[in-house]
Amino acid sequence: MVEVKLVGLSLLWLWSWWSLEGVEGDPQLFLLKWDCSGFIAPNLSNFNKNLNASFADLRDQLSNQRKHFATAQATAGTDPVYAMFQCRNYLSDTDCAACLSAAVTKIRNCSAGANGARVVYDGCFLRYESNDFFDQIFSRSSILCGNQTADGSTDFGAVGEQVLIDLRIGTPKIRGYFAATKTKVAGGAIYAFAQCAETLSQDTCLDCLSVEQSSIQGCLPSTEGRAFDPGCFMRYSETPFFADNQTIDISPFLKQGGGGGGGSSKKWIIIGGCVGGALLVVILISLFPWHKRSQSPKRVPTNNVLGASELKGATKFKYSELKAATRNFSEKNILGEGGFGAVYKGTMKNGKVVAVKKLFSGNSSEIDDNFESEVTLVSNVHHRNLVRLLGCCSKGQEKILVYEYMANNSLDKFLFGNRKGSLNWKQRYEIVLGTARGLAYLHEEFYVSIIHRDIKSGNVLLDGQLQPKISDFGLVKLLPGDQSHLRTKVAGTLGYTAPEYVLHGQLSKKADTYSYGIVVLEIVSGQRCTDVKSVDGSHEYLLRRAWDLYEKGMELELVDKSLGPNSYDIEELKKVIGIALLCTQPSAGMRPAMSEVVVLLSSNDFLEDMRPSMPIFIESNGRPPRDISASTASSVSNASASNSIVPAR
Repeated sequence: MVEVKLVGLSLLWLWSWWSLEGVEGDPQLFLLKWDCSGFIAPNLSNFNKNLNASFADLRDQLSNQRKHFATAQATAGTDPVYAMFQCRNYLSDTDCAACLSAAVTKIRNCSAGANGARVVYDGCFLRYESNDFFDQIFSRSSILCGNQTADGSTDFGAVGEQVLIDLRIGTPKIRGYFAATKTKVAGGAIYAFAQCAETLSQDTCLDCLSVEQSSIQGCLPSTEGRAFDPGCFMRYSETPFFADNQTIDISPFLKQGGGGGGGSSKKWIIIGGCVGGALLVVILISLFPWHKRSQSPKRVPTNNVLGASELKGATKFKYSELKAATRNFSEKNILGEGGFGAVYKGTMKNGKVVAVKKLFSGNSSEIDDNFESEVTLVSNVHHRNLVRLLGCCSKGQEKILVYEYMANNSLDKFLFGNRKGSLNWKQRYEIVLGTARGLAYLHEEFYVSIIHRDIKSGNVLLDGQLQPKISDFGLVKLLPGDQSHLRTKVAGTLGYTAPEYVLHGQLSKKADTYSYGIVVLEIVSGQRCTDVKSVDGSHEYLLRRAWDLYEKGMELELVDKSLGPNSYDIEELKKVIGIALLCTQPSAGMRPAMSEVVVLLSSNDFLEDMRPSMPIFIESNGRPPRDISASTASSVSNASASNSIVPAR
């Protein structure tokens, strides 16, 4: 009898040890980000003493308290240090400690005395600063997408999007702010994980994960993606990167309003775990050697971790190849013409259809100096809502760019051209959301911020599935000096250009936000921003018309008449119009960032607390004031397409 009890106790001990330790052998040291401050602490000796004390405190907390999250501070003297470490909750204690050691080693590679640094691995992150940052998050995230696309015949993309939404909603309500899930899809499963720093409030955790979710969704239908900032982390993959016994059913947390999960839910989870543990312990013993040999998760190639030193060169095409593909640049192959030059449809020898853009030629040596480096930059911008630059060709004064081909041409053809009225509301909504995601990536997620400066319906292209892709970004330095719109007062297209940019030349990312708002109004109404007829038959600008109807509570009168009254959700449509008007606020500071627009569009919330205010620069006839029109007559072209690149912040 005693022997039976001893065996039983041993089995229960093994189960407890297994549950706490997880699967060992992989601390997941795939490097995602490493940043060092450029400022040096005044008193190096005092600073280093505090830094060492902080790191030692973190180690002690992990080893003595079996924790996966710890903060430390050493404030002696004039150079305080605040440090935070967190590893993924599915890691074993041993792997968590190994990840901390690797992070400390990496972060010490910063310049001696750097007063702040952070390093992010798949398995953990470590950060220190000279000020208390424990309850802070960043307003933008970093993103890393895999280079493999899920089989189009599966529902990987749709299921993955819902999985990420559920993690965003559920994780802040779970004690410890972490959740790992496994969701079946055709031919496999989606493994997903979300986590917040434990020092955040529930609301701040939700805010942080909302930004991550809107970012990582841009990876789909890629089979793997990560989004992260110092406050939170989100990851999904078709390949398991945690053990099945680390998953949690988050469905109860999707239904409740708040709290840490509820006592009743916890009770039944504990009871279920104990009963399940007793039944499965023998199986666990037999599987133990297999788990010890568990394979490491699939690694995503580093060419998507964006840094200036990691950019891949663009593919170089031969001029003869492109000449043959476009039938000697035949006029019959022209897809369109704009401020950069003519675009031709080309068919390569292997049958691949591409878009070939011949830039304006000129005698500027500047374009020769900038061409290759700028093309390299743009060719590394990868997002499902941005047109992909495949490569380039340079022959004398001829500068040619090769893009992926968009079967459905540009959005304006569907709104105002021969395909007018063919888009239903669901398709329009996806175009509104996808365009916002593409701009958010350009502004906040690439390693330099790219300001487009000419967002309009003609620069939003549609692929075979009517998914939007923004074109003509990041190319302004590829124009010869005498053609570049940077040499003029402003750039852009009349009707889409932000007032502060037109009047004062003040360029910021919020100028793109304004233009985006105008495009959204065009998508909703099916009318050009500069060509709208009022009830009495007089000419009226679309923005003025939208504001008049909004102020009267009659915004549904703006909706394209080709959309039947039963083909859209009224509240959803009102929200989209409200977001468009928020984007056209008179002050750039009042407009939302594009990442915030993505969150608003992706959530079920409405805009009761975000009522936009009518721009004062719209005259009663809906036209911009005369001084704006006059100042832009020579510098704004209806066919222009230009953009700017500024350092990311």
